Formats: sequence, structure tokens, C-alpha cells
Amino acid sequence: MGGGSRPRWAWWVSAWYVVGFAEGAGAHAYFVVTGGLRAYDYAPGATQLLFHGLLVLDPLVVALVARGRAGGPLLAAVVMVADMLANWWVQWDAVLADPVAHLRPVGLSTITVFGVFVLATAFPLHRALVSSGQQHRRTPEAESDP
Repeated sequence: MGGGSRPRWAWWVSAWYVVGFAEGAGAHAYFVVTGGLRAYDYAPGATQLLFHGLLVLDPLVVALVARGRAGGPLLAAVVMVADMLANWWVQWDAVLADPVAHLRPVGLSTITVFGVFVLATAFPLHRALVSSGQQHRRTPEAESDP
């Protein structure tokens, strides 16, 4: 992953972002391949658009974070807020009906845990990427100094 001198913790957080968003992209691709454009018919229209949009947004986050771009963590936070809200909205009645069923390590619980992780780390990671990027940038003034 790009970023040169990013701190070790930032490298690990970035790696988790890449794994998490790549898994999300894979899951959404699987749903569309197996269910077609109607894969999310159970959800309201705006949620369906979001879930289809994650086919583009998740890989975009992966690319930005893997390349050490400071905007990657911020986009990741926005994507996770939207994804968590949409999933909780769609599954709220099921959670109320059987809360224990949602404690397994897949689906809503995993999305929520990963989302909280992203929200807790997005701004520190953004700052680390900005700092590491500025260390490697050359300004025209710095290049003209003897």
C-alpha cells in the first residue's frame, strides 16, 4: 500500500479498510450476480440504489486507501454511515422480532462493528495520510534551494 512513511498503526488500519471494503464489494457483486438488478427488491428504492452504488464506492475506497490518498478514509466514513443506516433501516423489524439472531458474526453485526471501526479511525487515518503525504511532496521553493 502506498503512503511511504505512514505510521505503522496507519498501515494496519489501512489494511483493515482494504480487506473490509473489498469484502463488501465482493458481497454486493455476489448479490447482483445471483439476484440481478432485483437483488435488493426487499428494500426501499433509495436503499436499492445505495446497495447497487456500493459496487463502485467500495472498490473506490479500496483504491484510495491502498494508494495512501487522504480522501480515502473520509469517503470510507461516509460510505459506512450510509451502509449502516440503510442496513439497520431495512432490518429493524427483524432485529426487534429476534435480536439474538443478529448477534452472529455475519450480516448486520459485522457491518456495524466494521462501521464503528471505520468511524473511529477515519479522521486519525486521514490526518496520518495527510502528514505522510506532505513529507514526500516537493514544493518549487524547496527544489530551488541549494
